[in-house]
Formats: sequence, C-alpha cells, structure tokens
Amino acid sequence: MKKSFVVATLILFAGPAMAQNAMKVVKPDGLTWTEHPVFKGVQTVILIGDPTKAETIVQRVKFPPNYKVAPHIHPYAEVVTVMSGSFGNAMGEKFDPSQGELLKAGSVFALTAKHPHYVWTTNEETIVQIVFTGPGGIEFINPADDPRKK
Repeated sequence: MKKSFVVATLILFAGPAMAQNAMKVVKPDGLTWTEHPVFKGVQTVILIGDPTKAETIVQRVKFPPNYKVAPHIHPYAEVVTVMSGSFGNAMGEKFDPSQGELLKAGSVFALTAKHPHYVWTTNEETIVQIVFTGPGGIEFINPADDPRKK
C-alpha cells in the first residue's frame, strides 16, 4: 500500500513537470556579468527569468570589497544564498552593522516582501545568489540614499 502511494504521488508531481517543454541549464563558465543597474561598481548576471516580468528570477550579484547598501525594501520576498566571501545582513531602517550578522559562503537567508534591510561586504569580493518572483524593484528608506539619484 505504501509503495503504491509513493508511486502515485511521484506520477502526480512528475506529470506537470514532464509536460513542460523547456528546461534551462546555466553553467558557470557561460556567465556574462554586467554592471548592476542600481549599484555602481557592482556586477550582476540574470541566470533565469526576466526581472521586468512576474516570473521566477535567479540572479547572482558580485559586490566589491567594503561595499554598503543603505536600508531598503523590495516589493517581493527573496531568498539569498552567499556563494563566496562574507555578506553582512541586518534588518531595520538605519544602517548599523552591529545589529546584523556576517554570513559566510553557504549561508542562506530569506526576507519577506517590503521588509527593511541593509547589506555590506567586508574586505573581500562577495557573490550572492538571489531568487525571487518578479517584477524586481528596490525602494530606499531614505530617498537620498538611492544611488540612481546621485
């Protein structure tokens, strides 16, 4: 009985997956990094999806050493994985690294939509992978911190 249930469950979930016509595979040697559209000196690569659309987005972001991103929110929930380096992360509307945590490679954190947070790097380049459902967007708590206005 258990075996039949497991097989039925696998078929139930595999059916829709097998019905899809496309699978995208991204290999690290084929990545083309570009200048981040908001943060000067930061590079990004979109692995999956179109950030202007309501679909799943997987992107990697490469921060230089000693970089700070002021408190901000996103219209989406996100899951962030630290791929390399160290990544500071804290919640709140005022930049205060003592209130946060420095995450090493392999660490993962999740944020709900519109949750004020800020990030920073230490003395090494850091790469994070961010997964969210678009469309993308960022709003700075203090509009004067928005690098697009500088």
